[in-house]
Order: sequence, then C-alpha cells, then structure tokens
Amino acid sequence: MTASVIRRRVIEVVACLFILCLSPAMGQSLRATHVEGPIWLISGAGGNVTVSAGDSGILVVDSGSVEYSADLLAAIRSVSDGTIRYIVNTRLHADHVGGNAALRAAGDTFTGGNATVVGGVDEGAAVIGHENLLLRMALDADIDLGLQPTETYFVPRLDLYFNNEPIEIIHQPNANDDTNSIVHFRRSDVIAAGDVFRLDSYPVIDTRNGGSIQGILDSLNDLVDLAISDTLAEGGTLIVPGHGRICDEGDLVRYRDMVTIVRDRIRALTERGYSLDEIKQAEPTFEYDSRYGQARDGGTAEMFIEAVYRSLSSPRR
Repeated sequence: MTASVIRRRVIEVVACLFILCLSPAMGQSLRATHVEGPIWLISGAGGNVTVSAGDSGILVVDSGSVEYSADLLAAIRSVSDGTIRYIVNTRLHADHVGGNAALRAAGDTFTGGNATVVGGVDEGAAVIGHENLLLRMALDADIDLGLQPTETYFVPRLDLYFNNEPIEIIHQPNANDDTNSIVHFRRSDVIAAGDVFRLDSYPVIDTRNGGSIQGILDSLNDLVDLAISDTLAEGGTLIVPGHGRICDEGDLVRYRDMVTIVRDRIRALTERGYSLDEIKQAEPTFEYDSRYGQARDGGTAEMFIEAVYRSLSSPRR
C-alpha cells in the first residue's frame, strides 16, 4: 500500500470518527440502490445522493446533510472502495452541501492527467458548483469555508469524462434559486436532477436568491427534452430526483404538468385582481395537496402558492 493511499485512509477514518461523535444520526443505515452502469443512488442522507463508481474513482452528486456525513461515507464505501475524486453540488441548500468537507477530506483530486497528489497542491476531492453557488456561500457568514466549492463554472455547461462516460453539469438559471445544476451521465443515460424535480413536495422556490416559477418550468422542460422514454412513456432515461424514488420521463412529465397547471391557475387569478389571501382561499393546488402538500422544509402548498405569486408579481417571471 502506497504512502498516498495510507494517508487518504487515515484522513477518511479521522473524518468518520469526528462526525460520528457529533452526529445525532449515528448508526443510521443509508440505502444504496443500483441505477444503471456505474451509477448508484444513496438515499436517507437528508436528500438523494448520486454516485458514479468505476475505474476513474468515485464522483458524488450532492453530499447530504452534515449529520449524515459518516453514514454517507460508509454507504459509498459499500458501493466502492475507490478514491473520491469529485463532489458536484446541485444547489445551495444544507441537504446538498452539508457533507462537502467530510467527503472532500476522504478523497484526492486529479492534478493533471491521471496524477493525484503532488507537492504544493491541496489534498482532497474537488468540489464543483456553479459560480453563483460559491458567491452565495462566500457572502453568508454562517456557512463554513470548508463547504465551499473548490472549482466553479460560469458557462451554460461543464463537461467531464469520468468512469468511461461523458458527464454534463448543466446550469439551471433561476430555478429553485440561481445556483442550480443538473448532472447528465450520458452513456448510462441517468440524470441527477437535484431539487428542480422532487417527489415529496411542491417546488421550493427561493425568490430572494434568484428563484422563479418560470425558471423551475424552464428547467423541468429542459429535463423533459433530455429524457427519452421507452415503451408507453415508461423506462428509458432514469432520473434521480432531489428527494424520492428513481423516476422516468413519465413521472417527470406528470410533475411538470402539475407545476404548469398550478402556475396557470395562480396567474389567471392574479390577472383577475385576486389578492394573495384570496388566491390561497381559492385552493389552486387542491387536488395535488395529498401528494405534494405535506412537506416540512418549505414545499408546502401555502409556501408554493406564495412563491408563485411573488414570482409572477416580479418583473422577472
């Protein structure tokens, strides 16, 4: 065993022990589900975590909540004992970036070609996010420096070739906020959608940080364009939502249609002069509330109606 491997294992063990001491979720068993090819879904870490594990090492999409970091690392190790090379964050939210520091400490970054650690280069896996993600984290004094991305992109998409397949990291402007990305594993035909698409609640739209209902719908329509279904709109491209089970294009289209219908109802009521309170009383989400309206983290029906109303009332829709 080389000195580099030994050093990485020591860092990994220390990170696990430290987080286990702090974690209220100690002993929590996360679930790893094979998706397609080298792609796995790990659920139970606060939000869905997508893992690509193969010859190049491990790429992780989102890092869960901080209290699950040790359990998440153990779940990743149940899939592969390879080196964690990249962590991609799909948005600025605690259940997407909370485990960045622990996972980064457990990995090593490529420094050129297939080389890893060299003298003078910082150790640890690379954390990738859109530049808006870094800017918002840097401006928030409550966010630890160790959670920030180490690499950012500002173009519409960033390309990687990892584990024998092309991977596209695609910015989704003004969706949940202005930091969203989705990740498309092209050979496996799997998309990690982040919170743009989730099965446990209505969209959570942070209008104060650049989110909008039109941005959510634009992103959902982009996902529909990327996905290709099999027979009777089932199967085909597999989609890992921010929360919930593995989906296909049919599930995505139904969610997109629900968001569109609710948006159109609220817009029609707004154009007729209804106030926000009157729109809430009209219950524009009524038939969807039993499925999507019970969330506790900002995706309730009332919060969704308020966010859509604010979004439609702003100059940028």
